[in-house]
Amino acid sequence: MLHGTLGGQNPDSDGVRQQEECGVPTNKQRRATAKRKLERQLERRAQQARRGRIIMIAALATVVVVVAGGLTWWLFFHKGSSKTPTASSTSSSVPSSVPPTPDTAAPNQAGVLPKFNPPAGLGSNCQYQPTPDEPAAKKVDPPKAGPVPTQEAKISMSIETSQGPFGIQLNNAQAPCTVNSFVSLATKGYFDGTHCHRLVVGPGGSLLQCGDPKGDGSGGPGYQFANEYPTNQYVPDDPALAQNVIYPRGTIAMANRGVATNGSQFFIVIQPTPLPPKFTVFGQVDDKDMPLFDKIAQAGTVDGSPDGKPKTDVMIKSTRLDI
Repeated sequence: MLHGTLGGQNPDSDGVRQQEECGVPTNKQRRATAKRKLERQLERRAQQARRGRIIMIAALATVVVVVAGGLTWWLFFHKGSSKTPTASSTSSSVPSSVPPTPDTAAPNQAGVLPKFNPPAGLGSNCQYQPTPDEPAAKKVDPPKAGPVPTQEAKISMSIETSQGPFGIQLNNAQAPCTVNSFVSLATKGYFDGTHCHRLVVGPGGSLLQCGDPKGDGSGGPGYQFANEYPTNQYVPDDPALAQNVIYPRGTIAMANRGVATNGSQFFIVIQPTPLPPKFTVFGQVDDKDMPLFDKIAQAGTVDGSPDGKPKTDVMIKSTRLDI
């Protein structure tokens, strides 16, 4: 008997045909199937990797937008801690759609000035403490300490500037100690000849800051006093004191370098501006006179920055009470 191959035939060929005929996968078919399975796995992994990259890019883009927005806000409203409506080294700094007015907004509603609720003893003991480490930028006596009547709710005043006159309504029923100080300084000629030293302009709000005889944001009257509305609408440790509310157009508020450091510097809100409720609101510019401030804002700052000396010089010539 001979052993070997006949006619060059492969002894495995009959087995392959038998496997195919019986429906059993051949090695070739198994390899092809495994290859297709591997290709599908690689494709799924590639798709997952692409989705992961897209999600990562979107997440990074979101972070960049948030950080950029936060940085823009910080630079715009906190350009140097001494420039936030701050007054003197007692220095001041301040900063949009118009929010509900304080009279119609719910108390401490997020985003708006709270409804005024007179605190106990309002105006009963106004104190004006000296600042021995910061002498007066212009010699002036502080107001008399003690009670300030609040029966005269509104006090009308006219201010003449190098850019034209404007009228204001001082809210004595809401911020009597602040109004008492402002009227005292005004009637003693403290503001006469002073220049508004700071203009903040931008898409998030705008304001003009005045009241410093030095003209650089570092001057004050040599005394300081406590905050009133809206700060006194919150308990001292309320987290809401660190959250912005909208100061409406035409608002007149005190600049400061911290609670209870109010002096002579004040700011006028030209466009609604977000700020923490730590700046005492004590008056309102007459609506008909706001175009004066619109022109000042449109001219911008001397160096074109969003926070700096106004390009249009604004000097306060005189202030008088309307009788």
